[in-house]
Formats: sequence, C-alpha cells, structure tokens
Amino acid sequence: MEYKKILFEIVDNVAIIRLNDPAVLNAFDLTLTHELDAAIDRAANSARAMIITSVGRAFSAGANLSGDLGDADESGEVDAGSVLETTINPLMVKLSRLPIPFITAVRGAAAGVGCSLALSADIIVASETAYFLQAFAKIGLVPDGGSSWLLMRAIGRVRAMEMMLLAERLPAAKALEWGLVTRVTSDEELESTALDLARQLASGPTRSLGMIRETAWAAADKDWIDALATERRLQKDAGRTKDNQEGISAFMEKRAPVFTGA
Repeated sequence: MEYKKILFEIVDNVAIIRLNDPAVLNAFDLTLTHELDAAIDRAANSARAMIITSVGRAFSAGANLSGDLGDADESGEVDAGSVLETTINPLMVKLSRLPIPFITAVRGAAAGVGCSLALSADIIVASETAYFLQAFAKIGLVPDGGSSWLLMRAIGRVRAMEMMLLAERLPAAKALEWGLVTRVTSDEELESTALDLARQLASGPTRSLGMIRETAWAAADKDWIDALATERRLQKDAGRTKDNQEGISAFMEKRAPVFTGA
C-alpha cells in the first residue's frame, strides 16, 4: 500500500509508523486516519512490536479543524461526534486490542486526538519539547478519542480535570512527574530510545506480551473477581506457547532465553 500521510518501515521486527503531514502539524483528517488504521493492521501482522512517532516539530495537533467536522444528523445540523463513531473510536479500540506491544515517541504538540493516540501506548517516550494538551474547552467541545478515560486512569480525576477544563499545556517534565509518560529524553535521543525499548519488546515472548496487554486493558475496567478470571484464562493460553517452554528451559539451564514469538 502507498501512503500519502504516513511513513512505514520495519527495523529488527519493529514496525515504525511516522505521522507524515508536517505542514499541518500531523493533524488528523480522514486520509491520515485511514492510512494509520491500515498501517496498524500491517504492523500487527508483520512485526513483533510497534512504534508510532512523527515527522516534523509536532506529534499531532489533533483534528484538522479546517476539514470536514462531521456529518449532518436528522435535523440537518452537523454532528461533530459522527467522525468519532465511524473512524476515530474504532481506531482507538484496535490499538487497545493490538496483539503486539507498542510505544509512542512524542515530540512537540500532542493535542486533542493526537494526545489520545500518544497516551494509548504501552510505553510513552516524550522529548523535552513535548507537551500534552486538551484544548477542547477553548472551542466549545469535549475531550474525545478516549482521552477522558485515559487521563482519569493515568493521573487521577483532579489532575485530569485540570487538564481538560483549563486547556493548558502540560510540558513533558510535568507529565513525567504526574505519571503520564514513561520517560523523557532529548529531541536527538527520542527515536533511538524508543527503538531500543521496542527492540527489547520485539525480542520477547510476543504472544505473552500480547496477553499482558489484554489483562492490563481488562483490569482497567473490571472488578477484582473479573480481573482474576481474565488472568486465569490467559495464563492457560500463555502456558501452552513455545516461548513459555523456552523461558522455563532457559531458566533451568541458567542461560538467556531466545524467544521466537510462537
């Protein structure tokens, strides 16, 4: 597939997806969204870990407000939520169900749905120039792309409400202090740091890591008993993988395991 607004490559079993529309700060429109969706499918089927990052000085400025903001509803008025239902929300669900671990490498602005994309990753690496912004209150809209859910669970109600209501930039250093990101690097080291982490994940027990993702996403919304049941179900599956056999053998033989993703 040829892309107009993203770049795709695989390095050492790591799929690297770069948002590539720097003229508009990688703002989301239908083309970028559809291409990103297709690239995520491609990564899931051809790699053992994934990085989403960007070209230019911003990760993503959010939705492209100069584009189509929604379809008309029965009354003839624009429904600003329609594009969420048809494109953005399915994309975010797909990311939560991804069978491989993934990392976001964030520089510059991660605003609106771009913030949601950045925060949906398993590991979030931010450069010193990165900042996270929920600007919806400034244009009379509400947070979308799952950002309300992600923020509440990552930093708690009080800090999430401050971000959403005041619509102020949260710089990388404070995001690290609040627990919103995993680590902060220089701009120059951002992608190399993310790739080192992704290589580590790509050399791991891929199916097990996918199941860890499933348990973590389930635990965020389930009660204690349901979480235990999910762990029990997935442990059965994990225990039947070749990587589990290799991991136990390597432990007993006091050597480093060689995982194949099987």
